[in-house]
Amino acid sequence: MTKEELLQKLTEIEWDDFECKAAQDKLPEDVWATVSAFSNTSGGWIVFGVRQQGKRFDIQGVNNGEKTESDFLNTLRNGQKFNLRLSASGQKYDFDGKLVLAFFVPSAIVKPVYFGNPINTYIRTGSGDRRATETEVMAMMRDQAFGSKSEQVVEGTSIADLNRSSLETYRNHIRYDNPSFPYKDLPDEQFCDKVGISKNGLLTIGGILMLGTRDAVQRYISNFWIDYLEIPGKTLAEARVRYTYRMQEQDNIWESYQIILQRLRNFVDAPYNAQPDGAGTEDESLLFALREGLTNCCAHADYFSPMHPTIRVFSDRIELQNPGRFMFPLSELRTQIHSIPRNPNIIKFFRYAKLGENAGYGIDKMLVWESENRGKVEFASDLVSSTITYWFSEQVGGQVREQVREQVREQVREQVLRIINVMGDDACSLLEIQKRLKLSGKRNVFMNFLKPAIEGGYVLRSYPDKPNHPRQRYYLSEKGKKLIK
Repeated sequence: MTKEELLQKLTEIEWDDFECKAAQDKLPEDVWATVSAFSNTSGGWIVFGVRQQGKRFDIQGVNNGEKTESDFLNTLRNGQKFNLRLSASGQKYDFDGKLVLAFFVPSAIVKPVYFGNPINTYIRTGSGDRRATETEVMAMMRDQAFGSKSEQVVEGTSIADLNRSSLETYRNHIRYDNPSFPYKDLPDEQFCDKVGISKNGLLTIGGILMLGTRDAVQRYISNFWIDYLEIPGKTLAEARVRYTYRMQEQDNIWESYQIILQRLRNFVDAPYNAQPDGAGTEDESLLFALREGLTNCCAHADYFSPMHPTIRVFSDRIELQNPGRFMFPLSELRTQIHSIPRNPNIIKFFRYAKLGENAGYGIDKMLVWESENRGKVEFASDLVSSTITYWFSEQVGGQVREQVREQVREQVREQVLRIINVMGDDACSLLEIQKRLKLSGKRNVFMNFLKPAIEGGYVLRSYPDKPNHPRQRYYLSEKGKKLIK
């Protein structure tokens, strides 16, 4: 950082990578929280000799620069203050005889970084240091096993814990799309050992996640769930119904992946080739861009987080959110190739089936979405999650919105028919209707079932002028009775 850049920083309102401390005679105690925060996030500059008064900064200088520098760097390096030995690079500036010291504290490779005990773990948000939550600390601790957890073997497991149908369809996909794969025709046990699904007959965590039975997955990765929803609006609150489609829970990653990819096909122009996943190896359509994002989502998730991967299709975007942060600066994402997979063997499983990029995160393939003028692709990340968002351009968004409107109309028709058939000739209370539908939540039943039926003229109120009457009952109109199956 040059002297001019330092002065420019002092004129800005807020920074997430820059902190000033007076430190005129000694190091302030709150500097260690800032060191922890910068180490646990993206790094930043700590400047000694500048006092902040509101939004104003006064250069006062430090009285003993040599001692301040020595005390600061020795504390970082001696391993007594912090749980890890840290480093920082320093610079000195002279402002009319006033000495200012600046130290760059880099983002730590191993996290969390704390002083004293883990409760003193800080992160940087905006221009301040904030004590990390328990969830954030646990996410950083899990990241210490980054790149190795999925390859650990699980004692007591065997190939019998794999979903045989999943294994068969996965192997068929390899045979069709990667015919030169050297292990494609081996017996199942040998095939699994060769590709990393198992090691010496014991399943790896990645193998269980990718192809395991429901019982095996829930036994060893109890929080596993990939959620997929199609939401008819720009937000959940705006949607007429909560969703028009939600994927049922699947046994493993492979089963979830196949269903989600087929659903995503509905939102792009993609030629259909009858293959195991519906996309050919030479597919360069928009589906390819979504497929790369979906593969990324499945292969780089932190499956031991309380969160779970969620794919949401809104009327203006497709959003893929993962537990687990991107392990590199987002500023480098479009300009540099990074190959730092959280689950190396899972990304290999996709690559063997020609469903994953050979190097890096396949970012360039995702960005085909932009080059085809479908909309922007945005990437976001914090300590506990990462998100890839494919925005629809206005033209595409209009097509999707019309498609969504038709889905909503179809959904409403189905719900109206369902409520009509459970009501029959009876006059029912809302609670009675809820019990007959076998659904939870009276508001859910009213908003998604009863209200559309009333608005359509299929159901009438016994007290039409007093919707909230305590003895309110609902019954079928003549129009409604005609729809009874």
